[in-house]
Amino acid sequence: MLLSNLNLLATAPGGVARLRELILTLAVQGKLVAQDPKDEPASELLKQIRAEKDRLIAEGKIKRDKPLAGIGEDKLPCHLPKGWTWARLTELGEFCGGKTPSTQRATFWDGDIPWITPKDMKQLRLSSSEDKVTQLAVDDGLALVPIHSVLIVVRSGILRRAVPTAVNEVATTINQDLKALVLPYPEIATYVQLLIRGFESFILQNLTKIGTTVESIQFDAFAAHPFPLPPLAEQSRIVTRVEELMRLCDALEAKGQLEATQHAQLVSTLLGTLTDSETPAQLTENWHRIATHFDLLLDRPQAVDVLEQTVLQLAVRGLLVPQDPQDEPASELLRRVNQLKAADVRKPRKSTDEELPLVPYELPTRWTWAQLGDLVENMGSGWSPACDEGERSDPTQWAVLRTTAVQINEFRAREHKVIPNKLSPRPEIEVKEGDILITRAGPMNRVGISCWVDNTPSRLMLSDKIVRFHSVAEEMLPAFIVLALNAGWTKDQIEAAKSGMAASQVNISQSDLRGFWVPVCSKAEQSRIVTRVAQLRRLCVDLRQRLTASQSTQAHLAEALVDTVASGLPVA
Repeated sequence: MLLSNLNLLATAPGGVARLRELILTLAVQGKLVAQDPKDEPASELLKQIRAEKDRLIAEGKIKRDKPLAGIGEDKLPCHLPKGWTWARLTELGEFCGGKTPSTQRATFWDGDIPWITPKDMKQLRLSSSEDKVTQLAVDDGLALVPIHSVLIVVRSGILRRAVPTAVNEVATTINQDLKALVLPYPEIATYVQLLIRGFESFILQNLTKIGTTVESIQFDAFAAHPFPLPPLAEQSRIVTRVEELMRLCDALEAKGQLEATQHAQLVSTLLGTLTDSETPAQLTENWHRIATHFDLLLDRPQAVDVLEQTVLQLAVRGLLVPQDPQDEPASELLRRVNQLKAADVRKPRKSTDEELPLVPYELPTRWTWAQLGDLVENMGSGWSPACDEGERSDPTQWAVLRTTAVQINEFRAREHKVIPNKLSPRPEIEVKEGDILITRAGPMNRVGISCWVDNTPSRLMLSDKIVRFHSVAEEMLPAFIVLALNAGWTKDQIEAAKSGMAASQVNISQSDLRGFWVPVCSKAEQSRIVTRVAQLRRLCVDLRQRLTASQSTQAHLAEALVDTVASGLPVA
């Protein structure tokens, strides 16, 4: 049944992860491989482990176990297959802990003995670690964990979502955030690890506590909790089958990643032919060539994102709407803009006159290029005081915009922080309708994004990481300027101007902003372009929502299939 539905599981969002979880769940509940009545019962294995532990206790090599209470039916996590038995982890071995050797003792560090911490617990089997200690650290009381023990993270933020485990392939040491289960029968180590992985959700829900700073396992309850233990021979069969199926999951995952990469390349190449068009006639021809395959190209939300960016590219190159020979040349618009700026003696013009550099593509005949500083005015940024987190509950409160308020062609007023009552607001930097905003500082992928404020609540102030400006009079539509800043050659200039020491914090200067070259066309054509882009973006939003809903349905079907198999119910 699983094999017949692998395509559903492999292509559903999170499907392969759910399949892995299902495999582990079935394995530790005795549903993955058949039981063999010839196997020696697990109760005999438990007796042998008990005998070996008693021998080690008598020799003084391990401590005597604490008395354990009886197993209550309400604590059992599943039904027990024939030949299996209940066992606590403390019955299978002895737990030991670790610590951090003194960092003031240089002789304890940079040795050849692994010292494993949660950051190393990214693989199922470990033979090394990021940090290593010397024999002197071991001699000072740092426990040396024998080979083929089961290492478990018991204190870490990762316990919100996972319980990392590993089997050490060399003798190692651990820090205080781990416990090691040392096994008298090391051959069961891989199955014990699989047991913890299979009951991971159960452990997270029932045996983990949330602290004020970090999550941790309720260790005493965890160590003494009963889990199902199969016969030794069946453990081997289970481990072998799980490894086979996990390799299949790896293959499905790799196939899905390869298909996603290939699909993205295909979408980029084919939609790239649209932006490579040099004339409206070429665009029409290329559009018809690929339009019949849109059902294959636009089958995932990421592809729609590429289509939307393609629409913006076509818009700012003058290829999205037909040219009207009755429109005035852009040079006339620029002449009026210059007259307006020259006539405003209150705002002396900052000259941005530069020679137009080599442009990567030609604009339509009646278009031209102009520098942003010649088209806008009142450029400036805001203020970023220490603020309270969260949205304001009272509209009379003042707040400061986050940079996330500025999205590509979209203003999100709810993205803000509230200024404390002890601070006085600065009304002069309040965001107003008609403002053009662009992010000037922050992470690489957040800088250089622009939007137009067409509607906003009051008492929202600019951050100092956002630059605001206005178009001169009504000659340039703010929505068109924003389109130009978010696509085409202008966007390329913005990307090239970003500077900073690291990708996490870059910036763009206002002088650079003024110097960026922007495409200019008549106001009438600007209006047609803005209207057409808005129509096509609404179509993209609708298509993206449909695809997301389809993926959600597929994910629910995959989850239902997994749950049905896990519960052992028949599938219609």
